[in-house]
Amino acid sequence: MTDRAMVRRKYLAIRSSLDERARRLWAAVEARALGRGGVKTVLRATGLSPTTLNRGLRELDSGDAPATGRVRRPGGGRKSATTLDPGLSVALEKLVEPVTRGDPESPLRWTSKSTRKLSAELACQNYQASHTLVARLLHEAGYSLQANRKTREGTSHPDRNAQFEYINRQARRQIQRRQPVISVDTKKKELVGDFRNSGREWRPAGDPVKVRVHDFQDKQKGKVVPYGVYDVARNVGWVSVGINHDTASFAVATIRRWWRNMGRWSYPRSRSLLITADSGGSNGSRVRLWKWELAQLAEETGLTIHVCHLPPGTSKWNKIEHRLFSFITQNWRGQPLLTRAAIVNLIGSTRTRTGLKVRCVLDRRLYAKKIKVSDAQMSSLRLTQHKFHGEWNYTLRPKN
Repeated sequence: MTDRAMVRRKYLAIRSSLDERARRLWAAVEARALGRGGVKTVLRATGLSPTTLNRGLRELDSGDAPATGRVRRPGGGRKSATTLDPGLSVALEKLVEPVTRGDPESPLRWTSKSTRKLSAELACQNYQASHTLVARLLHEAGYSLQANRKTREGTSHPDRNAQFEYINRQARRQIQRRQPVISVDTKKKELVGDFRNSGREWRPAGDPVKVRVHDFQDKQKGKVVPYGVYDVARNVGWVSVGINHDTASFAVATIRRWWRNMGRWSYPRSRSLLITADSGGSNGSRVRLWKWELAQLAEETGLTIHVCHLPPGTSKWNKIEHRLFSFITQNWRGQPLLTRAAIVNLIGSTRTRTGLKVRCVLDRRLYAKKIKVSDAQMSSLRLTQHKFHGEWNYTLRPKN
């Protein structure tokens, strides 16, 4: 084995355990031990620069060493970019947060702020900073990659909390009387077909389900509208999957099907029904058709129907959202909703450890949009507004 190969082998074996000072001293010792031509051999074997090796030889001859615990002398080594150019950090922060840093006309005000774009813009301002240096400076300044977070709810009604307390009192009283309490809402419309569905599922490695690149609606399969009814006391859900429009008629038709197939058997002695719903959408507090259809349901069933709407802007607090719909979404995560039958089966198979059961049916009926309810029709209803926020809380009674 040649001297060069021997030195190379030793260097690779101990390189990871040496700091820069120990590395140059070791190289100097090896060069001296080889004698004539040793310096050239060590340089070729290790790849060290001549400056580094010569410095090691000088330190070896003089016994000169830095202070205890230090590798370099105080002030030694390459100066940081911010030390060489103090304005670099300020210029970078103006690009990242132009408004808070007093520069609303920043060239990156309305663009994605990737490290490469930041580096390029700094170069235009005569600052030399690679994208890796930009990333390091951002981390040192306390920045990190973050997504948007939904926390702002906008303006809230002054009686928001009072309305929630009112709903809770009504629900507790209804349940104590062994009368049904349901939470209702429309789930997000879903595209039917081989479209991407968020989430992941276990599959053979390297064999993901292939779906379409673009989410353009399949005109033959269309969309579906799942409308849900959640029985608060029994932890049971009913979902009708509509193929047409999300209207008040469809919403009340779903409640009617729930009552005929589940509700009346679960509550054989019930005389009233409490419905909690959002303030908007097909079951909104201002939708006349919603109240008209509920009045027809009260006539058919003989039930006194109490309705309590959640305050505006609080739909995420609806029981059905986090007790039913969230588990449906988890159950079909990562699976394209290829057919209507697949959607019905996935919803119907949703179960939880706490005992949630869901029944799901496909509603093939077509519901007309923009049905008008006249003032005369509204005045004929046996509708009583509650003393507390009658626009949110009201009762519909059968006429007989």
